[in-house]
Amino acid sequence: MQKNHRPEEEGFTVTPWEVEGDIDYEKLIEDFGTEDLNQDLLDRIEKMVGDTHFMLRRGIFYSHRDLDRILDDHEEGKKFALYTGRGPSGHTHVGHLMPWIFAKWMQDKFDVDLYFQLTDDEKFLFNFDSELEDTYSYAIENAKDIIALGFDPDKTHIFIDTDFIHQLYPLALKVGKRLNFSNVKAVFGFDNSTNVGSIFYTAIQSAPCFLPTELEGEEVPVLIPCGIDQDPHFRLTRDIAETIGYTKPALLHNKLAPSLDGTGKMSASQPKTTIFTTDKPEDVDEKINEAFTGGRISAAEQREKGGDPSICAIQNYRYYIFESDDEKVDSIAERCRKGDILCGECKQLLKENINRFLSEHQERREKAEKMLDDFLVKDCEQEFRS
Repeated sequence: MQKNHRPEEEGFTVTPWEVEGDIDYEKLIEDFGTEDLNQDLLDRIEKMVGDTHFMLRRGIFYSHRDLDRILDDHEEGKKFALYTGRGPSGHTHVGHLMPWIFAKWMQDKFDVDLYFQLTDDEKFLFNFDSELEDTYSYAIENAKDIIALGFDPDKTHIFIDTDFIHQLYPLALKVGKRLNFSNVKAVFGFDNSTNVGSIFYTAIQSAPCFLPTELEGEEVPVLIPCGIDQDPHFRLTRDIAETIGYTKPALLHNKLAPSLDGTGKMSASQPKTTIFTTDKPEDVDEKINEAFTGGRISAAEQREKGGDPSICAIQNYRYYIFESDDEKVDSIAERCRKGDILCGECKQLLKENINRFLSEHQERREKAEKMLDDFLVKDCEQEFRS
């Protein structure tokens, strides 16, 4: 049974609720027991859909479980569905958008349904100071960001756990009956102080893996694009899937968007080093001005010796999210190494890019409020929201 990655001696921690340090992604493949997303699989995808996404080309999506099986089934004309999610602990930041943007591309290219889980229950259970009303409210706000990305309303099913629990609970019970505490404890590091809701929660997150099959009345396996930090939940799901009569979920893992301070993962708990979808231009400008760069001490030294884009948060933001043109990314990196561009100019280019993206996204986000009923599926209304 693989565990979460917590070895302090290696300098980084990766769990579904905590990510710290300089992540060794190849080490995670070894520790989690996943597979490299190799060139053969990338070539198959491009051959199937006639295109490739920049997050695939650049190795941002880099690891998988059973992607080859999903592609085999698709070639034979069999259905699959996409499933991803978000724990609504606050407003959406641009790092959260990475797997969603990719899922939108997959939906368009493969013409498949997407099931999007907003886990208001999870954030209530794992954050002692949270209130269920607050996590639900953030789920609604996050849903606007999902809709603003342009998903097909006829093929996109967004559900908030506490609104959809009548559908999820029977599936969660099937999962929960097969999971034993020793495995859950080993994977997540729970102890005697862990509340029982948290212990059962992974069964709730497993339930959407089997939801398309139940709703369609035929076998519909899911492919889950998600951050590598979420893999532990689905390792447990895969262990018991066939024992309850379902196909194992497949996964595509992305690397985690970096923080602007250059020290690790972008995090909503560090708002000064994170760009949110609700940020104003002046917020973006301030955060980018303070970002960590690969520049030299002085402009003269940078012109003489060049900078180091490989450690630069500005270049990372461009590489991971805000520039899909490989030639532009490579050109700016090369100009940096040669000293032909200074950090101030590089920051200004990124500010313009981010603010243009956010301006368009926020316009769509406002319109999304009127579209919530087209996307949100629910089976109950809770008293605490009346």
